[in-house]
Amino acid sequence: MALFSQSALRPGVRKREVFGWAMYDFANSGYTTVVITAVFAAYFVGGIAKGAPWGPFAWTSALSIAYAIVMLSMPAIGAWADLHGAKKKVLAIVTAGCVLGTAALAVTPQFGGAAGVALAMALVVISNAFYSYGESLTGAFLPELATAEGMGKVSGWGWAFGYIGGMLALGLCLAYVLWSQAHGLPASHFVPVTMLITAVIYGLAACVTFALLPERAVPTGSGDRRSAWQQLRETFHQARAYRDFMWLLACTVCYQGGVAVAITLAAIYAEQVIGFVPSETMVLIFVLNIAAALGAFGFGYLQDRVGHRRALAGALVAWIAVCLIAASVTTKGGFWWAAAIAGLAMGSSQSAGRAMTGVLAPPRQLAEFFGLWTFATRLAGIIGPLSYGAITWMTAGNQRVAILATAGLFIAGLVLLFPIDMRRGRAAALDSAPPPGRLSALTD
Repeated sequence: MALFSQSALRPGVRKREVFGWAMYDFANSGYTTVVITAVFAAYFVGGIAKGAPWGPFAWTSALSIAYAIVMLSMPAIGAWADLHGAKKKVLAIVTAGCVLGTAALAVTPQFGGAAGVALAMALVVISNAFYSYGESLTGAFLPELATAEGMGKVSGWGWAFGYIGGMLALGLCLAYVLWSQAHGLPASHFVPVTMLITAVIYGLAACVTFALLPERAVPTGSGDRRSAWQQLRETFHQARAYRDFMWLLACTVCYQGGVAVAITLAAIYAEQVIGFVPSETMVLIFVLNIAAALGAFGFGYLQDRVGHRRALAGALVAWIAVCLIAASVTTKGGFWWAAAIAGLAMGSSQSAGRAMTGVLAPPRQLAEFFGLWTFATRLAGIIGPLSYGAITWMTAGNQRVAILATAGLFIAGLVLLFPIDMRRGRAAALDSAPPPGRLSALTD
């Protein structure tokens, strides 16, 4: 915990509490790394869907359904958690849901045909929805832990720690996959075990979070269902007062759509277009996580120095380069270059987006505003992967066209980033201008 000084934390916050918070990033990253990116995504398309042209579209449709559920419900859940002062309680519930949903994916290889596809899609919807709720709620703790000037460092540290957790889960899964392949066992044998490994790591690591991270929020209202929705409506009505936050949401919808493509379809692209085998894909994703951890950690410090907006802009330029390289290369070596740049860009863009949300969110409405951020990221999760799947289907399986089209999402995000004024947005969040000495880290 010596990676950042006590001055990056709010008064009264202990480093062990930040460690507990970061452990949730450590816990849930295995889900995205193993289930959504490296293992189950490729198995769904190649094994459950039998490599059919509609496979990528079915996979992205399942994710889109989950994201639609989350984007319609998370802002109200966040408002309810703020009114009750119950972020930690809700986080515990959704964590249990994701762990159980992930473990249940282990039974899908036992079913075949349409029933197998339907069951796999249903369980992906359930587990991914609970994962998304957890990601939003844990982000809402960030402004309670870090100062505005230190939010980039703490957010980056959390994301970096998360990628380490993803590498741990993926490394254990890779070891089992290699052992299984050496003994001639099929994917229908080793995929279920990887789901169980991922669920166990998620559950155990999250226990550290619940042991060390306190609930600092106090109830702000009566907490009934009507008051939560009323609070949410009032926030939308006050949108003009938070125009920089609203610009951030629009920017997030675009660039996170491209990030969602990378997370959900990297393994599918590597195997079906470039020619990777499952063990090579897992090694690729493992190295990508190393690069992402370095990007999150390094850019977390950089963004506090140069400004959040500049740091995010640099990451989006890198993402555009990734799309162009991935669409043009034909060799595994060339794709490795794209993956390495993607890892650095992923860590930095994810860290910067969460930190910017923390800076622009009003202190008494953290869960609600992070719920709105989740609304944007999950809308992006629908637009990006679903458009990728649709383009692939319409072009008779040409995923190079689809990945090239993804560059447009990052370009749009870059354009929408420019109107954001972090100084003005922070002042609006606090409802008064912060002291001059505390503005330097917020400007760009």
